[in-house]
Amino acid sequence: MNKRYSLHHIHSSDEFTFSPEEYSYFKYGDKSYAEKFAKELFEGFISGHEDILNTDKEIVVLPSPYMAIPTASNFLCFYFKKHLDFYLFQKGKKSSILSKINRNHTYTTDYGNLSFEDRKNLIANDTYYLDKDFLRGKLCIFIDDIKITGSHEFTVNKILNEFDVKADFLFMYYAELMNFDIDPTIENYFNYHSVKNVEDVIKVMLKPSFQFNTRIVKYILGLESSNFDYLTSKIKKEQMDHLLELAISNNYHLIKEYETNINTLTQTELNYGY
Repeated sequence: MNKRYSLHHIHSSDEFTFSPEEYSYFKYGDKSYAEKFAKELFEGFISGHEDILNTDKEIVVLPSPYMAIPTASNFLCFYFKKHLDFYLFQKGKKSSILSKINRNHTYTTDYGNLSFEDRKNLIANDTYYLDKDFLRGKLCIFIDDIKITGSHEFTVNKILNEFDVKADFLFMYYAELMNFDIDPTIENYFNYHSVKNVEDVIKVMLKPSFQFNTRIVKYILGLESSNFDYLTSKIKKEQMDHLLELAISNNYHLIKEYETNINTLTQTELNYGY
C-alpha cells in the first residue's frame, strides 16, 4: 500500500481553507499551531479513512527527514501521534511508534523559492538513513505540513525503494497544492505571511509556545550582523544558549554563511564564564 491524504487542497492562489497567518507562525516555531493543525489533520483523516487504521500491523509515524534540529513538521507529527495513540488506546490497540529518517547534510537555500527540479536536485546531494528492518511489515505514516511540488514524497519513496522497505506507506499532509498552474513559490507566501522581518521573529520567540526548529535557526544564523545583534538583545539568554547548542549539533558551524553569528554566540558564552 502506498497512499496519500491531505486535509486542505489548494486550488487558488488567493483563497484558502486554512489560515496563512497561523501557518506562518507554525513554520517559525509557534507550537500552539502545530497542536491545532495536528488535531485538525487527525480528525479530518479519521472521518474519511478510519479503515486504514483497522489493521493488526504496528503503526510508525515519521516527520520529514532532518539531522539534529527538528523541522516544523516534526512538531505536527508529535501532536498527531498523541491523537492517534489515544484513538488506538480506545480501540485496545498498541500505541504508534515515533521514528525518523536521518539526513546527513544541510543547506542554506530557501526551499520555498525552488521549482520541483531544483528541489529534487538540491536534496539529491543529501544522504539519508532509515532502519528498514525496523519498518518492515508495519504501517508507516509520513507526516509533512505541506505538499507543493512533491519533491519530499519523491525523495522518501526513492529512499524506501533503495532500502527495499517492505511495509505499507501513507503520506499525510496538512495542505496540498492541487492546481499546478500555481507557481510553487506560493509556499513562501505561506511561510512569510506573518513573519516577514526580525521584529516578527522576536515576537514569535517571546511566546511561551515557541520552540526552535530548523527554519528559524537557519533564519537567525543567516541574519546580517546588526539584525542579529538586535535579535539577541531582545531574547532570553537561555534561548541564545540553546541556539548555539542546536547550531553545533547540526554542523552549522561548518557553513561559512553562519560563521560570524555563531562566533558571536560563542563569545557570549565565553563572556558568561563557560
